[in-house]
Amino acid sequence: MTSQTFPIAKDNDGKSIGKFILSELKPRGKWLTPFNIISIPTILLGIGLIVIRYVQGLGAITNLTQEVPWGLWIGFDVVTGVAFAGGAYVVTFMVYILNMRRYHSIVRVTVLNGFLAYAFYTGALLLDLGRPWNVVNPMIGNNFGTSSVLFLVAWHFVLYMLAELIEFSPAIAEWLGSRKAKRILSGMTIGAVIFGITLSTLHQSGLGALYLMCKDKIHPLWYSEFIPVLFFVSSIFAGLSMVIFEGSISHKVFADQIEDKEKSHKTQNTVVHSLSKVCAVTMFAYFCLQFLVFIHAKRWDLINSPMGYWFLTEMIGFVFIPMVMFFYSYRTSNIKMIRIAAILTMIGVVMNRLNVTVIGFRWDAAVHYVPSWMEIVVTLAVIFTEIWIFRWVINRMPVLRESPAWAKEKH
Repeated sequence: MTSQTFPIAKDNDGKSIGKFILSELKPRGKWLTPFNIISIPTILLGIGLIVIRYVQGLGAITNLTQEVPWGLWIGFDVVTGVAFAGGAYVVTFMVYILNMRRYHSIVRVTVLNGFLAYAFYTGALLLDLGRPWNVVNPMIGNNFGTSSVLFLVAWHFVLYMLAELIEFSPAIAEWLGSRKAKRILSGMTIGAVIFGITLSTLHQSGLGALYLMCKDKIHPLWYSEFIPVLFFVSSIFAGLSMVIFEGSISHKVFADQIEDKEKSHKTQNTVVHSLSKVCAVTMFAYFCLQFLVFIHAKRWDLINSPMGYWFLTEMIGFVFIPMVMFFYSYRTSNIKMIRIAAILTMIGVVMNRLNVTVIGFRWDAAVHYVPSWMEIVVTLAVIFTEIWIFRWVINRMPVLRESPAWAKEKH
């Protein structure tokens, strides 16, 4: 697209940039779309429920109790959402560290998706805290100590969001038309990537480590001392499956952002095809790890039970089958099958995280936790709001479209 279609700000004075940003806040396009019709009422209702939650407390809209203090907002919004955001650290590692340039076209959109995911899931975490003003306690070691896993996870979250913001910031500088900022921020990218990859690998496993203290609360089929390793490995194919899924949708929904559609379509298919191999390999490693943990713990007697059947459904239906689909579709270059496998994988990751954090947590309690409809609405409101901001950024910043000509000049 030309700069006439997508204007950029002038960096010669702050006033012009301010006016530019205000003009960019104005809505564009049609309002009466199916997504808007569904999302706007959901977001408004979610905001109302959030107000009630903060005024009257968690008990007003959730089914959380003293026995089950972590529910849907932790299990899905945070633990599952962070796994899906794992594509950012994997893709940046492949592009900037392994120098695999064929993935360069998806770096910005993947990092943007990861940053927004972390920002909104951190917000969801605040909703789940009975006393949200104490959110700083884990970071300063108050009441927990600096050796606490929660202390590490809290710092990983904040620092990784900062790293992802730096990684994405050159796109913001291009949007604002700031040449000087672009040069400075681009120079910080490699350092931010290395820092971000280190943090991400630590906190993906760190989230699993939080549940090591719940040995007597999590069903034996999902608990093991290897939860941190399993969370880390699964975050790789979870994140890449989200990249495949989100990328396929974005290239259709935001087709107007792409100049050479035919070339972009071929590039996208090449990327999807290559990522399917990575997914197949990491899913094979994950499946073998789960099998070894199962054999080592001698859990055969647990299989012939409702929870055992549910465990087999997760492992065979949403790990083994999509793994085979990824491998077969990579060999045959079947892009459609790769996308189907990505969707099945994402469902499997959701199942696994919820089995650990909600379904298999206190499974033997007399009254089992079931999220209220209000918890579900708030979760949908968080997701829809994230999509709205993602769409706003894509439509205004050089994420899918080419950077302006001046940004490509060598200095």
